[in-house]
Amino acid sequence: MGRRLPAGFGWFMAAQFLSALADHALLIVTIAHLQVLGAPLWWAPLLKFSFTLAYVLLAPFIGALADAVCKRRLMMAMNALKLLGALALLCGLHPLAAFALVGLGASAYAPAKYGLLTERVPPGALVAANGWAESAVVLSVLLGTALGGLLVSPLWLATAVTWLPLLPGASSAALNVSLACVLGLYGLAALCHLGIVPSGVRHARRSYAPARLLADFRHANARLWQDRSGGLSLAVTTVFWGVGALLQFAVLLWAAQQLGLGLDQAAWLQGVVALGVVGGAVLVARRLRLRHATAVLVLGLLMGALMASAPWIHEWRTAVPVLLLIGGLGGMLLVPMNALLQHRGHRLLTAGQSIAVQGFNENLSVLLSLGLYAALLALQVPVTLVMVLAGAVLVAFSAWTLQRRRRPPGLQTLSGHLLRRD
Repeated sequence: MGRRLPAGFGWFMAAQFLSALADHALLIVTIAHLQVLGAPLWWAPLLKFSFTLAYVLLAPFIGALADAVCKRRLMMAMNALKLLGALALLCGLHPLAAFALVGLGASAYAPAKYGLLTERVPPGALVAANGWAESAVVLSVLLGTALGGLLVSPLWLATAVTWLPLLPGASSAALNVSLACVLGLYGLAALCHLGIVPSGVRHARRSYAPARLLADFRHANARLWQDRSGGLSLAVTTVFWGVGALLQFAVLLWAAQQLGLGLDQAAWLQGVVALGVVGGAVLVARRLRLRHATAVLVLGLLMGALMASAPWIHEWRTAVPVLLLIGGLGGMLLVPMNALLQHRGHRLLTAGQSIAVQGFNENLSVLLSLGLYAALLALQVPVTLVMVLAGAVLVAFSAWTLQRRRRPPGLQTLSGHLLRRD
C-alpha cells in the first residue's frame, strides 16, 4: 500500500470494507423483503432515504462527537448500532424503521472514519490513501450488491432453509437466513476495528450545547463553501453523490423493465458500476496529484452523456460495458475531488467538522434525489426517462464547473496529468 501510509491502515480498510459490505448486502435483501410484503416500487428508494436521514439531521452534532471521542471507539460503537438495526429487521421491525437505525449508526461512523484518515495520513499521501480507502468502499458496494443478489436468488432461497437454523418473526423464513449472514459480516467488521491504530490527536474542548453546535456548524458550512477550492470540490461531490444514489436504484428497476432481469441479476449488473468505480479510483490514486485534482471535471460531461443513453440499450451485453465506463468515469472524478475537499476542510476546519459539513451537503443531495425519484415512480414516469433527465443534469452541471475554472482543461491536458508522475 505504500511506505507513506500509516501503520494499521490495512485494518482500517478491512473494517470499513466489511461494515459497508454488510450495508449494501442488507439493502438488496431488504428490497426483496419489501417485495415479499407486496410494497409498491417507490418504497425501495425510501429505504435509502430513511438510511440517509440521520446524516442530514445529525450533521451539526456528529462532527463534534467525532472530535470529542476516540474515533476508533466511535467506529466500533456505530458498527454495533448498525448490527442492532439489522437484528431488529430480522426480528420483525418495519424495514424503513430498521434502516433508519442502521443509518443512525452509519451517520456517526462516516466522520469518525474519514476524520481518522485525515488525521493519520500526511497531505502528500492523501490522494493515494483516499484511492485505497474509496476503492475498498466501492469494492464493498460491488461485492455487497453481488452478495445481496446471491442471498435473494431463487437457488439460495430454495436451499438455505434446509440446512441453516431460522429465527422467527419475519415474513419470509429464507430471508431470515440471508439477514443472519449480514449480521455475521457486521461481527467480522467489529473484530477488524480492534487492529486500527488511534491517531492520538486531541482537539480543544468546546461547548456541546445544541444552539452553539448549530451556530458552529453553520459557520463551518459557510466557510467551506466560500473557499474557492473547497467550495468547488464540495459542489462536485454533492451533485455526484445525489446522481449516484439515484442511479443505484434506477439501474435495478431499469434492468428489470428494460433488460428483463430479476432482482438477483440486476444486483450483479449494479455491481458492474461499482467495479468501474474501483478501476477509475485506482487509476487516479496512482497517477494524479492533489494539485491537478480539478483536471478531472471534464469527465462529468462524458458520464452524463452515457447515462442519457439508457433508452437505447435493450440487452445486458450492451449494458455491461456502458455501466462499467460510467463507473470508471465516476471513480476518476470523485476520488481527486474528495481528496481536495478533505485537504481544504482539514486546513480550514477540524477533521470532524469538515467531514460533517461534507456529509450534510452530500446526503442532503441524496435525500432530494431519492425523494424526487420516488415521486417520479409514484407518478409512473418511465425509469429510462428518469435516467435521461439525470444525465442531462450531470452534463449541465459539469459544463458549469468547467466554466467556473479559470482555464478549463481539455482531454489532452487530463491525459497528460494521468500519464506523468511528478
